[in-house]
Amino acid sequence: MGEQIFGFSLGFVSVFLHCCLFFFLYSAAAKHRLSTDALLSTVVSHYKLPKQILQVIRHVWNEEGKKLSDTECSRGLLPATQLLDFQWKIGMAASSDSCRSLNHPYVTVELKVADHSGQVQSKVFEMTIPEFQTFSKQFKEMSAALENV
Repeated sequence: MGEQIFGFSLGFVSVFLHCCLFFFLYSAAAKHRLSTDALLSTVVSHYKLPKQILQVIRHVWNEEGKKLSDTECSRGLLPATQLLDFQWKIGMAASSDSCRSLNHPYVTVELKVADHSGQVQSKVFEMTIPEFQTFSKQFKEMSAALENV
């Protein structure tokens, strides 16, 4: 079994982050009623994605883009959770039951989100410094893409 963050495999965390990216990408594209070419141009200018991923983005937007852009929901696009708070802190794992001296830094992230009914939940997970740096880089890429849409 691979590495895990609070019981979730790193593969799951990566998929989750990519889903968030695509959600925001399609939401912004629907809000601004972008054509397929405009969407792909924005994506290509900010991300180095394999051709297969670009083909998927094109296919999904060709199939669903008009419907999403035309719906009343495109302004708030789908009853998604709302991020209420994002907290992080750096810690140092000094020891554990199975290892006397770890001395590895880690980042703890706490997300407070409200679902469409208003129920607030707190999600906490830990990442190594390299994992957090990747996480941070992906958020910077999302932000840059959204600024240009």
